[in-house]
Amino acid sequence: MLIAIEFPVTIDLFGKTFLLHPFMEGLGMFIGMRYYQLLKWKDQESLGHTNSLLIVIAAGLGALIGSHVIGSLERPAELLNATHKWAYIWVNNTIIGGLAGGLVAVEGMKKIMGKKESTGDRMVFPLISAISIGRVGCFYTGVFEQTYGLPTTSPLGMYLGDAYKRHPVALYEIVFLLLLFVGLQLFKRRYNYRNGVLFQLFMLSYFSFRFLLDFIKPRAIILLGLSTIQITCIVVIIYYIYLLKNERLIKK
Repeated sequence: MLIAIEFPVTIDLFGKTFLLHPFMEGLGMFIGMRYYQLLKWKDQESLGHTNSLLIVIAAGLGALIGSHVIGSLERPAELLNATHKWAYIWVNNTIIGGLAGGLVAVEGMKKIMGKKESTGDRMVFPLISAISIGRVGCFYTGVFEQTYGLPTTSPLGMYLGDAYKRHPVALYEIVFLLLLFVGLQLFKRRYNYRNGVLFQLFMLSYFSFRFLLDFIKPRAIILLGLSTIQITCIVVIIYYIYLLKNERLIKK
């Protein structure tokens, strides 16, 4: 029996009502961090404790800045017309900007430290887990945040809080991430590869998916029919194609 969902979904805690979305985002970050710590405990650390900590700090700061910068540039007209621009920048964020910003910050920190070792493989599955859980919150927010799809006549269309059946893009992304999780686990078990390849495959796959997904989401066109997020995706896709183009895999 299907149950109608009233969007946005809220939860009651301590006598107050909160949106489910930030709760799920927080839960996703918590589980992702615990998952990462578990993998770090199991694996041998190659960079040393201090260098590893600097990398994590750089990743966090880069992700925070990138998330808000790219998020606020999604709709440039709104940013220019915003009365309080810093407040507008703070409330707008996107995981695409977070991943891209974290990438730039980590690579910059490694240059400063003079390190060439790849540091991303251990983060792949915690990231997929965290993003998937966060997307549950996006779905339950419906059309009340910029995380919904365009109207559609597809059988997959759902009512998300207004009068239109829309693409449930958050659910599409969750399904994709689950398939990516399984696919990368199989890849990890079947092939020998150098450090960093797993993370590169994750980034190439996720940014390619998000580039396509944006075509069925409301978006502001910035250049050549593309949105800010799609332009960011193209830059990252080209970067990882360049890194992977000469990679040779060996079956175990």
